[in-house]
Amino acid sequence: RPHLTTLLTLSGVGKDYAKIDTHGGRLRLVWELLRGQAASNVFRALDGIGFEMQRGASLGVIGENGAGKSTLLKIIAGVVKPTRGSVTVNGRVGALLELGSGFHPEYTGLANIDLAAALLGLGPDEIDAKREEIIAFADLGEHIRDPIKHYSSGMVVRLGFAVATALRPDVLITDEVLAVGDESF
Repeated sequence: RPHLTTLLTLSGVGKDYAKIDTHGGRLRLVWELLRGQAASNVFRALDGIGFEMQRGASLGVIGENGAGKSTLLKIIAGVVKPTRGSVTVNGRVGALLELGSGFHPEYTGLANIDLAAALLGLGPDEIDAKREEIIAFADLGEHIRDPIKHYSSGMVVRLGFAVATALRPDVLITDEVLAVGDESF
């Protein structure tokens, strides 16, 4: 059995969001933040989350609506910073968190491949080397030349998934976005 290495470590992770009910609440929040204080009225989305994940393992996060699943995944992906605790990722993270995030609706699928790949850190040569693989995996046929505003939700996910997996990430995070995929996908 090959030696497993720790890919992901979370320790004491928590996330608070300021609750603002009134205009006065907004002013109070700004004043507290300017004074370097923590917000006094908060919603605690996550508290005390900790685990390790080894290379090659899979992890599913299951819970009720509002339980903090998406917040946790955004923290792991680096999209949101935790209020408390630490996150260590020993590898490349790819994320499909929201349908079509990072895509421009007026651009064709081809143009969006280049845009999304560049946003994920690929250089022009790497994009050129992976473009055909992404197109083949997305399996959109001639629609790859259409603006994605004309795509179905499933087509957008196929394209996003093809781009994200072309990077061969060590951690691939998906959040409900794959629920719109068709049977062959």
